[in-house]
Parts: sequence; C-alpha cells; structure tokens
Amino acid sequence: MSTFEAIVFVVVVVAAVVFYVYRAIRVVPQATAAVIERFGRYKRTLEPGLRFLVPGADRVRATVDLREQVMPFPPQEVITEDNLLVYIDWVVYFQVIDPRRATYEIQNFVQAIEYLVSTTLRNIIGGMDLEATLTSRDEVNRQLRDVLDSETGRWGIRVSRVELRTIQPNRDITEAMEKQVRAERERRATILQAEGVKQAEILRAEGDRQSLILKAEGEAKAAALRADGEASAISKTFKAIHDGNADQKLLSYQYLQMLPKLADGQASKLWIVPSELGKAVEGIGSAFTSVTGGLPASPLGTAPEVEEGEQTAALPPAQRAAPAPAPAPADRPSGATRRGAPSDVLFRRDE
Repeated sequence: MSTFEAIVFVVVVVAAVVFYVYRAIRVVPQATAAVIERFGRYKRTLEPGLRFLVPGADRVRATVDLREQVMPFPPQEVITEDNLLVYIDWVVYFQVIDPRRATYEIQNFVQAIEYLVSTTLRNIIGGMDLEATLTSRDEVNRQLRDVLDSETGRWGIRVSRVELRTIQPNRDITEAMEKQVRAERERRATILQAEGVKQAEILRAEGDRQSLILKAEGEAKAAALRADGEASAISKTFKAIHDGNADQKLLSYQYLQMLPKLADGQASKLWIVPSELGKAVEGIGSAFTSVTGGLPASPLGTAPEVEEGEQTAALPPAQRAAPAPAPAPADRPSGATRRGAPSDVLFRRDE
C-alpha cells in the first residue's frame, strides 16, 4: 500500500468515526422531549441533556415542546338557540404531558384541538340564547375545558384553560342591542331623576315643617316670656302701691294723667269719660282745698260743688235769697250726650 492510499484510508476512517460520533451524540434542550425509534419501533423518550444513540439503528421521530402553549384560533360562526348568528374567537392553553402518546395517538394535535373546540362550542352555544351567551362566558369556558380535557387526555395533552376572546353578534343585532341599552339607560336616568325630585320635595317639606315647629315654639316661648314679664311688672306695681300705702289723692292724680292717652291718635273720633272722673276730680279738689284753704277752680270750667250752707255764706247778702239759676242748654259741652249712668259722658271729636 502506497503512502497516498494510506492517507486516504486514514481520512476515511476519521470521517467515519466523526460521522458515527455525530450520529451517536444527541443534546436535548430543556423543556423538550425527543421520541426515539429503533429500526422503526418506539424505543424510548429522551429527557433534556446529553444523550447517546446507536447510529444506524436509532433515530429521532419527533421533538416535542413540553411547555404550556397558547394557541389562538380565528373567529367561527355560531348560531344560538334563538337563531341568531354570532362570531366567536377563542384561545386555548394546553400542555403536552406525554410525548409518546402525543406523537403516536394523534397525527396533528393542534389541528385536532381546533376542530374539537369548534364543534364543542357550537354544541354549547346552540343550547343558549344570545343574552345567556353574552353573560355566561365563565360557564362556557368551564364546559369547554371539561370537554377538551376529557378528550385530549388520551392524546397525552392537558388543556388548562379555554378563553372566549370575542363574542360579536351580527350588525343588525348589535344596533338593536345598542338601542335597547340606550333605552334602558334613559329609563334608569328618568327613575333616578324622579327619585331625586321626590327626595328633594320630602327634604324641603321636612325643612318647612321643622321651621314652622321652631317658629311656633319660639312664638310660644316669646308669648310666655312676655306674659311672665307683664305679670312680673303688674306684681311689682301692685306691690309698690301697697308698700307705699298710696292714698286716694295719688290715685286720682294718676287717673287724670291717663285721660289724655284715651283721646290720643288720629283715628280716635269718639271717647268716653267714665263715671269715676267726678270722684277723681273731687279727690284732687279736696287735696288742693286742704293745702290752700280755698276753693279750687273746677278742671271742667264749672263752679265747684259745695254744701248748701257753705254756698249761702259765700254769696253777697243781696244774692243769698235768690236761688241759683239752672244752666242753660247752651252751657253744656258741644256734642255731649249721656249714655248709661248719669255720670258717663260721651264726647265726639269734630274733624
């Protein structure tokens, strides 16, 4: 064997060894499993790490991702129980738990999951009306997850969640629903406004009632305090009069001081002089007589009343025998009339 042939042989042997080593060594990534077949028959499942194969006998049938996968699906047409068309798209969360069964039990498990979800969703939505479909997403998701989990379990796949992303009714149905929602909102707004007006009227009436009650209580307290004040003033006046031992002269003088107030005011056209006026005048006259010793002038402009003996002694001798002439009708006060007792005099004011 020549040198050239020897070099070629060595190169071929080295290449065969390298090829053999390359085919025998397999590195499996983390969260991945490799299904190995030997002479076309399932042999084992390689876990993550450095693994060795028999070149020429073993081969990798499939490499399966063991992580949880999220698979969105396009919208599907579904008819509800009340014969309304809706478009639904969904998302499925699944994970391969048995690489061997996922490889040999189903040809394409992603496509199988899509078809299974589509048929199951049509069965579930077909037994529900539109309102229940829109308001029962959690119930639909739960039923889908139960059906998928039971069916995909034999494929070595576990479905963890199924979420309905969009439930879109037809355009005409959407417009009708929008009108219904708008009418419902307007109805609620009207009810709330009416309730607000009602509460405002109730509060206003309650405030008026409390105001009237407080006002009445204030007036009652004011009247009670006013009555107490008047009673206290009368009691003090009465006590002062009795403590001062007021005589008839002082009372007559106070009585005469109150007479001008009887005729005070522009609306007073008629006033009555009581019968006690004569007694008051007599009291004042006797007071002046006791002080001066003479005959005081009458407050009414007439001669004072004296006893018959005193009047005869006071007149000159030529007039003692003649009786006093009766007063003429013209001497009476203008507009004076008598009413009731002879001593009550009624006066009229001429404007």
